[in-house]
Amino acid sequence: MYCRPNRLGHPRIGFSVSTKVGGAVVRNTVKRRLREACGEWLYSCPGEPVDIVVVARPEAASAVFADLRDDLVALLATVRAPLLEDRHVTPG
Repeated sequence: MYCRPNRLGHPRIGFSVSTKVGGAVVRNTVKRRLREACGEWLYSCPGEPVDIVVVARPEAASAVFADLRDDLVALLATVRAPLLEDRHVTPG
């Protein structure tokens, strides 16, 4: 996962799923599952001005959705903390 601050005032998330993950059907399924998994995060912090690119690994094709969601939410939680520190804002 890669992230950079943006000046838009809201977060954007993109997904990179290579052919190593699988064929077109598998890649699109992985992207749909990732989109669904990060929806709650986007809703909980709509004002975070950040661009995020999630790079899917081949294991994502066979992962159970709950595991995929938990891993993605854990990654997204690591993104939010440094952003708050950089802006000198205390969470709360």
